Amino acid sequence: MNTPTATRLRAANASVTVLSNTPFVTDWTRRYFGSWWNAFEVPAESVCAGPLVTAGIDDGKYAETLALVTNGPHDDVTYAKAKLLLVRDGTGDVTGVSPEEGLAYRSDQLGNHVAITGRTPEALALASARIAREVIRAALLRDGWTLLHASAVVHEGQALLAFGSKGSGKTTTALLLARRGARLLANDRVFVKPVGGELRLLPWPSAAAVGLGLLDALGLYDVVRRRLQAGERLHPTQHQEVTDALLADRREPLWEPGGTRERKVQVFPDQFSTWFGMELAAGGNAATLLFPRIDPSAAPAVINGARTLNEADFMSGVTEDRYPDHFGISQGINGGGGDVARATVADRLAQLPQHQVVLGHDVQANADFLAKLTDVG
Repeated sequence: MNTPTATRLRAANASVTVLSNTPFVTDWTRRYFGSWWNAFEVPAESVCAGPLVTAGIDDGKYAETLALVTNGPHDDVTYAKAKLLLVRDGTGDVTGVSPEEGLAYRSDQLGNHVAITGRTPEALALASARIAREVIRAALLRDGWTLLHASAVVHEGQALLAFGSKGSGKTTTALLLARRGARLLANDRVFVKPVGGELRLLPWPSAAAVGLGLLDALGLYDVVRRRLQAGERLHPTQHQEVTDALLADRREPLWEPGGTRERKVQVFPDQFSTWFGMELAAGGNAATLLFPRIDPSAAPAVINGARTLNEADFMSGVTEDRYPDHFGISQGINGGGGDVARATVADRLAQLPQHQVVLGHDVQANADFLAKLTDVG
């Protein structure tokens, strides 16, 4: 049995400790969160209080939990795109098993301690990171933060937020500005809270989804391909077809069956720095709102329109459908924050400078336009 190791995550006033008999798990936690949240090793023997995720490789215990759950009444639900068999006992504790991933979960009724048993280190590390992130999110939301559906970069402490639905250009806007010298704060969502006269922002660490076409247009495709050819890896949630396309030098977009959702490159947070040379920001103050729209035939420009913030610009239980709160971690709070906090943030954001913009397919022209508009680079 390996000696347990521990990593603590901290974001604002929220914290959680990941404790594991598999160093791969705690190493993964520090790598995954360290670029955006404060992630540091702590002595395992000092872990005695506070929110806790314990993770261990144990085939016997996994098999025992699987048998216990499948041989009795249970609910069939979905978590992280995988089937999860779920049982709630009379005390409010929750036990879940994902046969597809070889994972078993047990959470206490308050979500303060989630124990995960796995059969492989990588699956265990992924699950531990997801749960630890949910613990931090729940604590931040209870502390008055809200979670926006937006991309963001920071320049000289001031954050530029890009809003829009899928395909609107949020990620394009953020990455173009990051390539011009701004620091990347968020690819798809960001925490926000009024503090004094400012709207403070915190990142939401996650693998960033970047389409093959956008990767090529940004001049980053060959960087990724060379790294993969050298044996390095992208995030394991990336579909194998995307990896195969990169290795075969195929640059056209890939689509899931039905053609409604693009299969994209999944980039680790730290790979923005190590692979792409982009600096990451651990926080900032909201300063400007951008509402981009992509029109392949258009020249980049500021446009007139009535686009304002709406409910879709805040994350919620509905928009978090990949990781529903089966384990009771959120204690019932909306996935994007409380109603009062959301209303306050929406009112404060509405007072900031706003620009509706159209972007074309000329990447250099887009970059020059955004840099001039925002004083970046």
